[in-house]
Amino acid sequence: MAEYRITGLSSDVIGELIAEVGPLWHEQHQARLTARSRRRAVGAGAKHRFVFVDRLLATLVSLRHGTTHDVLACWFGVDRSTITRAIGEVRPLLAQRGCTVAPGIRLRTLVEVIEHLGADGRTGIIDGTEIRVRRPAAGRKDRDKFVSGKTKQNAVKSMVVTDAEGRVLFCSPVRPGSCADITQARQLGLAQLLADGPFMEILADAGYQGMGAQTGGRVMTPPHRSHLVRGAARTATQGALLTAHPRRARHRTPEELASSRPAPWRREHMSDIVQAVAGLLSHQQTATLSRGFRG
Repeated sequence: MAEYRITGLSSDVIGELIAEVGPLWHEQHQARLTARSRRRAVGAGAKHRFVFVDRLLATLVSLRHGTTHDVLACWFGVDRSTITRAIGEVRPLLAQRGCTVAPGIRLRTLVEVIEHLGADGRTGIIDGTEIRVRRPAAGRKDRDKFVSGKTKQNAVKSMVVTDAEGRVLFCSPVRPGSCADITQARQLGLAQLLADGPFMEILADAGYQGMGAQTGGRVMTPPHRSHLVRGAARTATQGALLTAHPRRARHRTPEELASSRPAPWRREHMSDIVQAVAGLLSHQQTATLSRGFRG
């Protein structure tokens, strides 16, 4: 289960996750035990057969491959409800870790990301990534708000920020697919943070046209088609912007998140899922660069 091809993480990174997340899970578990009246003392009764290391591995496999809880229960020799409860406990802890940019250095908020990029005048890339989800049940008042105007499918959307090399720096909570890319960025406070922060270049696609004027030219988007004279030679800047679509900003989601099929997870869990995946990916990227890991 700890094989790189199964989890997408090296053994060193898994060991670091165990050392970091294990105490947090144990503390959370003890707080849950002491939060209610008990007929037995804390620590009495049957012990866990499903230890934390197995809980973590089951969560990693679920995030990477979308494996059903029934299959994971067979692999680990426990009940399906045990797998569901374990993943529900570990997944939020992974989502709260943030993105790793150097050993021991994490970015958890957009404020920290802007400070990180502005400290050395680095170039950033922003983009919105959509994940198809199942259509809400008939009769729900919010049934249509998940329909994406871009793909015409039910989806949720997350904004991803990377550096120029494509290393993930931030992944936002998801919004319904009907939310425009630029609207999500404004609601996250990105325009205000850039306008008040140090000067830097942020590359973005046409979905963020208009943010350049709001941020003092910090956000660079392809020029609007109506601004280009047909047949006229493009300037070097225009050509670079038109080809600078930030595909590198799309974090490497599990196969089910990137496919045309609806994601197998509940919509209310998608924020934790995409943020956990982004954090794990950034951790592995940093480990690969710092240790020369070959996979």
